[in-house]
Order: sequence, then structure tokens, then C-alpha cells
Amino acid sequence: MNLLWYVVRTNPNSEYLAAKSLEHEGFELFFPCVLSYHPHAEYRRIPLFPGYLFVRYEAANGQLAPVHQLPGVLGWVRFDGVSPFVSDDVVAQLAGRVAEINHEGGLWVRFRPGDKVRVVSGSMDSLAEVVEEPNSPRSRVKVLLEFLGRRTSAEVPWHALMKANDDPPSAGGRGRPRRTRGKGRWTRWSGPRAAVSA
Repeated sequence: MNLLWYVVRTNPNSEYLAAKSLEHEGFELFFPCVLSYHPHAEYRRIPLFPGYLFVRYEAANGQLAPVHQLPGVLGWVRFDGVSPFVSDDVVAQLAGRVAEINHEGGLWVRFRPGDKVRVVSGSMDSLAEVVEEPNSPRSRVKVLLEFLGRRTSAEVPWHALMKANDDPPSAGGRGRPRRTRGKGRWTRWSGPRAAVSA
């Protein structure tokens, strides 16, 4: 038997459904998922490669099974009509890396001492500098906060930090950010409160 790893593309947000469909049909899968921290849900497992799964399969005469008929599956990844395969070594390295990421606490933004960040919590949006690296996404981060023209030491939750160069959300995700929500109500990123905390 000449079993090789091929890549299957799934419908949007259908990786779990596609994996279940393929396993039900007897396919051997590698579905790399990593832990991702979310403040309100703690850790969740998310696909490392959204929209893609690895399937170990023996192609009969170079022909692959018509998996596009299965729920959640779009079909085999092809380039110029050819489905490339992935070596066992690459899949083994990926599996090792996934295990390493999960062992280290999953995917979360790690802030280093000296990093410039924005502290965004409630109505506060202020610049700061990280003093101590957090141990986990559940820990509080020691920062030097710029407040009323002075630098003040503070400890803030990790999830209240953003990289300083991250732009605030804008209306519809493009163009200039909205300044009001209508009827003179300011958005979080503009108005008198933002001017005081900037």
C-alpha cells in the first residue's frame, strides 16, 4: 500500500463537520488543533489551518475519492489539476509543533518588556509600556501607564492589552473609524473621554 498525505479543503467554519464526515467514511486524518485563550471562555481548541485537513489515502491509479460529496468538504486541494501530497516527515513535524504549542499554553499574544501597548478596558484607552512579561494569558501584566502626562505603574489583565500599532475598529472594517453612533453619541475611540485618556 502506498498511503500518502493529501490536503482537503473544507467549507468555511466546517472543519469539525468535515473531519467527522471523513472519519465516518474510514479516512485517516490529521486535524491539527491548538489551544487558544479567550477571556470569557478560557481555552478553546481551534484549527491551526482553518479550512484545511490532512487525509492519508492511497490513490488508485492516481485518482482520489470524490470527497466533495461529503458534508462540510469542498474537495481535494489541487494545483493545475494535480493534488500534491505531503510527506510523512512534514506531518510528523507539524504534529510535534502542535504538541509543543499546546504544552506552552496554546496561542496567545506574548508581550515582552519594553513593548509599547494600548490598555483598552471599558472607557479607558491609554498608551503604556510593558515592564514584566506575563506568564500566561490569565496573569496580570505590569505596565507603565501614561496617564495625564505622567507614567504610572499599574497591573492590568492580559486581555486588556493590544499592540500599540493596532488600529481601533472602524465602521465596516474600512475607511476612517466612526466617531459617533448617531444622535451625537460618541464611539469608544473618539469624543471627550478618548481625548482625556490618550
